[in-house]
Amino acid sequence: MSAEAVTNNNSGFLGAVERIGNKLPDPAMLFVGLLGVVWILSWLLSYFTYSFVDPRSGEAIVIINQLTGTAFTTFLTNLVTNFVQFGPVGTVLVAMLGIGVAEHSGFITTGIRALLNVTAKWLLTPMVILVGIVSHSAVDAGYVLVIPIGGVIFYAAGRHPLAGIAAAFAGVSGGFSANFVPAALDPLLQGLTQGGAQLLEPGIEVNTLNNYFFTTASSVLIVGLGWWITDKIVEPRVSGTPIDGDAEDLPELHELKPEERRGLRWALIVMVLGLALLIATLIPAGSPWRDANGDLATFGAPIMRSIVALIFLLFLIPGIVFGYVAGTLKGTKDVIVGMTHSMHQMAYYLVIMFFIAQFVYSFGASNLGTLLALAGAEALKSLENSPSILIVGIVLLTGFVNLFVGSASGKWGLLAPIFVPMLMSLGISPDLTQAAYRVGDSSTNIITPLMPYFPLVVVYCQRYVKGTGIGTLAAMMLPYSLWFLLTWTIFLLIYYAIGLPLGFGASYTYPPT
Repeated sequence: MSAEAVTNNNSGFLGAVERIGNKLPDPAMLFVGLLGVVWILSWLLSYFTYSFVDPRSGEAIVIINQLTGTAFTTFLTNLVTNFVQFGPVGTVLVAMLGIGVAEHSGFITTGIRALLNVTAKWLLTPMVILVGIVSHSAVDAGYVLVIPIGGVIFYAAGRHPLAGIAAAFAGVSGGFSANFVPAALDPLLQGLTQGGAQLLEPGIEVNTLNNYFFTTASSVLIVGLGWWITDKIVEPRVSGTPIDGDAEDLPELHELKPEERRGLRWALIVMVLGLALLIATLIPAGSPWRDANGDLATFGAPIMRSIVALIFLLFLIPGIVFGYVAGTLKGTKDVIVGMTHSMHQMAYYLVIMFFIAQFVYSFGASNLGTLLALAGAEALKSLENSPSILIVGIVLLTGFVNLFVGSASGKWGLLAPIFVPMLMSLGISPDLTQAAYRVGDSSTNIITPLMPYFPLVVVYCQRYVKGTGIGTLAAMMLPYSLWFLLTWTIFLLIYYAIGLPLGFGASYTYPPT
């Protein structure tokens, strides 16, 4: 890399963010330090009383001191459980077992090279972002599937892989609430919104797809904006960063061989047959994939709870078929080698996840996150006489709280009982309030190391650039976050001003006009 490239990559505001971020302790030790901060803050703030009332319990907020003997022994008792039951850990590991076989056999890289043959190079960026957005329909699948493939696609096309990872991450996480395909998040947020609205009007009902038209239009916005940011800001900045990852782990760029074409053909046939069989079993009203009410898109539906297992099979079986036909897998031992290699790559991630799980537990048990959210909501009440400014305030508060409390349902469970009835009393519908929340919740997902999948994305980047740290990823994603937050908020205000439909059964005003 030339001296000029080094200078360009480390100058300016983003360069400062990268340098400062990379000087932070290793992510594992960072969370050890944050755990200590939570303990100390919980001890200090436990001596104060607060007037904030938790809308979920109706009781006054009390900060629980995590340094008492009882709290500390409870922490040690739950140490293993916190880690083992921490959601992202099982999701990532199980999915990576199947993906590892597909990678080891060459199925994934061969499929991507075949895709590059039929996709114009200039369309790769929007394609990656769009796939990331659509992946929301499969809950967290995008984090373990789309983001690493974004790097592979860009590398195979002769572009910088970090830019591909950034584009995919922007689509998967930054565009979390931009989707034209209904996802499990829709009924989850709708239920919380309806619960908040019923505090003011017990009989009110909120449609599950009350933001569908807005999120559909938002997907076009995020794809276009993400495309511009990737090609004009992020990729030029990282283009001078040398790729120094292990050569054996990087995708090969040679032309497709006859045996690879045969293997790919049979693997895709098996994959399509598997998907067809799945769809056929989803259609009947009495399908075992449906929940007790016959729905497929709820979190309790077996199909939604089986997404990770289905991803495992979706890549394991075609990966084995490809390896058998192409001759890259000689026996069952090679299948296990592929799984083992994928677990070797996850070792660092597991160490980080152990400490994140303990931090998340203590942060939740202390009630510090609840206090933070309620204090911010109280501050916004001063804007009651300026509805448009209040909508912007909700977006900004949500984006800020999201830096500390990653769960979309957790935040909205706290904020919906406050914001929804408050804005209803000002003539603003629950549908518009929920749309404002979704914009803020999505925009800052990609810049906080406290988001459980953030360290995983760092690991993906280290596959290509070994020196990638928290600062590197934060500097790459900050342009997406700031532009998404600004442009998406303006887009919502324009959408509101014009009066375009938000979704099915939705309105802008309360009562509906």
